[in-house]
Amino acid sequence: MKILLIEDNSELAENVVRYLDHEGILCETANSLFIAEDKLLSYSYDCVLLDLMLPDGDGLSLLELIKSRKSSPNVLIISAKGALDDKIKGLDQGADDYLPKPFHLSELLARLKAIYRRSKLDGSDEIQIKEISINLTTSEAFVNGNYLDLTKKEFDLLIFLMTNKNRVLGKEAIAQHLWGDYTDNLANFDFVYQHMKNLRKKICGAGGKDYLKTVYGLGYKFDENTI
Repeated sequence: MKILLIEDNSELAENVVRYLDHEGILCETANSLFIAEDKLLSYSYDCVLLDLMLPDGDGLSLLELIKSRKSSPNVLIISAKGALDDKIKGLDQGADDYLPKPFHLSELLARLKAIYRRSKLDGSDEIQIKEISINLTTSEAFVNGNYLDLTKKEFDLLIFLMTNKNRVLGKEAIAQHLWGDYTDNLANFDFVYQHMKNLRKKICGAGGKDYLKTVYGLGYKFDENTI
């Protein structure tokens, strides 16, 4: 899961990033509307954590931009503004949930997972395509019921591919999803090929079919129609 946290409180932002990173969730930050808009226009995210009170404007003004994207991320509003009108306005404009400050980080994680399950997995904690399955609760992958020994990046890559099955994903999109804006200064994304190669080898070695297809000149996709 890749998250954008839009929050101007640096201490809170650092705590959230540290906690989510420990839970295996990539979290980038923006401390203003200006920076948030730039990131939203440049990168894709699974979910946006949106503070309403930002130094250069009202966070609700970002909802229209977020929802205008072809593949818009989910939005969880996190704000100290407790007014019922703000909560209702945010939900009416397309936010998926509202979490008032202060909050426990464990509750934030639970809300994020619930949103992800509803939007990506029809409420389930498991992704299943043919003989390959992923348990998001235990962070385990299986082929024909047998445990698949994957690195953290390989596991995240498999989730990304399976939740976007039959859709071509470019190398840059894959790199940004797994490594975030750390990829900005890279000359190329050739390392994605190596991760794809290792993941394919492990799946096939465990008795699974090769669903990971290279679309030359474009990227990769998980092709569930593989015979």
